[in-house]
This record gives sequence, structure tokens and C-alpha cells, in this order.
Amino acid sequence: MRVLISEAQIRDRVRELGTQLSREYAGRPLTILGVLTGSVVLLADLIRATAVPLRVALISASSYGGTRTSPGTLSVNSSLVPDLKGRDVVILDDIFDTGHTLVGMFDAVKAFEPKSVKSAVLLWKSDRTTVELIPDFYGFKIPDEFVVGYGLDYNDEFRHLPYIGIPDQDDLIAASGHGTPAS
Repeated sequence: MRVLISEAQIRDRVRELGTQLSREYAGRPLTILGVLTGSVVLLADLIRATAVPLRVALISASSYGGTRTSPGTLSVNSSLVPDLKGRDVVILDDIFDTGHTLVGMFDAVKAFEPKSVKSAVLLWKSDRTTVELIPDFYGFKIPDEFVVGYGLDYNDEFRHLPYIGIPDQDDLIAASGHGTPAS
């Protein structure tokens, strides 16, 4: 697997994002709404890097699944979302690809009548964006490569990696459970 973004680069950039959020939301009721499951690692690190009182909530959205490496139909489950009425909300996701997932998330969150809604993502594949919405805060712009690590997965593998990597075919075969990688 080729490392695209190192652990140290991620750590430094997440701290910077925490500082940005702290400035933007100083003295305001902030809720960071993490999109399950990919944002969990980022969410944990980001809330520790943010120096304003905040609430944490989770929402489930998926357009990928299992061994898929391209998006399918978006499914949103907001049953875990607390009362957001009158609060500033930042939707936190691992990656912004075409943008359709985040557009669906904005629609779902607006039904809760928040004061404002913005977005933050770790990774932005800006060349693949097909919607008018762009992330308000992002960690890194990346090329159009399939990536894993730091919460991002392939068939629920690789989330534990402390870096962002580009898996090779042998990595994907091993993770799919369809044989062993060639040596």
C-alpha cells in the first residue's frame, strides 16, 4: 500500500481544523455531527483539537458498501440525531467525492431546524465533485484514487491505519476474502 498522507500530516491538519472551528464558533452553540462510520476516527481527534464547548452527535449515511469502490444509492438514518433546533451544526465526514452524500446529509439535517449548517471533511476529491456544494472546511485535496485508512475502509478493513493509503490489488484481494494476495 502506498502512503498518500502520513500520520503526522493528518495530526497537524486536524489540529489546524480544530483551530478554524474554534475561531468560527467561539461563543456559539456548536454540534459536530459525525457521519458513521468513516468519520469516527476524525471525529475523536477533531473534538479534542477544538477549543469551544460542543455537542457530538452521529448520523448514518452510506452510498458505498462492502467491496464497492464507487458510490451507489444514498441511504440516510437520522435516528441517532438529537435536537439541533437553533444550534450551529457542522456535518463531519471522512471524504467528499462526488458530493451527493453531503447534499443528502444537508437535506436531512435541515429538517431539524438548526441555526446554520456547514460541512467539514478530511479528504476532498475536488476533480470528482459533481454538485454545487463544496466543503466549508477540509483537510486535504486528493487525486481521484481509491483510499483507505484513518477511518476509511474497503470491506470494513483498513479503518485502523493511522495514515491515508492507496491500496494495491493484493491489498484489496486480501480484504475482500476472495483468495490471498499473490506473493
